[in-house]
Amino acid sequence: MARKKTIMKNDILNAAVNLAMRDGFQNFTARKIADELNCSTQPLYLEFECMDDLKHQSIIKIQSYLQKHVFNQHYHEDPLIDLDLAYIHFACEQPMLYRTLWIEDKESIAEMKQFALNLGTTRFAKRTDAADLSAEKIYRILTGNWIIVNGIANLISSGYARMSKTQVVEILQAQLDDFIYNDRFNPANEIEDDFEFQVAN
Repeated sequence: MARKKTIMKNDILNAAVNLAMRDGFQNFTARKIADELNCSTQPLYLEFECMDDLKHQSIIKIQSYLQKHVFNQHYHEDPLIDLDLAYIHFACEQPMLYRTLWIEDKESIAEMKQFALNLGTTRFAKRTDAADLSAEKIYRILTGNWIIVNGIANLISSGYARMSKTQVVEILQAQLDDFIYNDRFNPANEIEDDFEFQVAN
């Protein structure tokens, strides 16, 4: 008679998520996750195709956690600024997970970038002026907002800067107004000697 499974797929996923949220993805290995469950690595490979599959599903579960417990907090009447403030709070309160998802782990960055864009698009659509703007312009506004809010989150969460909520809101509102009314990042604004900043290999 076959042995009854004692470690289920959801048990493994929960352990993987706990490990990622505590230690980041730099030590996200089958052995580390198995240690969380006090078992061998065999159950992991019975339930998941490979470690990339487990990592991908862990990121999806973390995104669900963020939507339910982080980005549903209310800080401001403007829906996009409200999301920005929730993101900055998250960076300060869970710096390891923040850095893992959005800065250090190249594989999760692409998924989290799309996740953030979807959140931003949904929130921006709630603004009264959203209906008057093209999809291309909204994307440019969200790109600018993403750059600014990440700069603030990095500076505050690293202890490099201290800012009050009022100061942060002033910066966020100013950059939103600027991107909306001056249409920053429009390709039509580029000049001949423009170059793109790139990370060295």
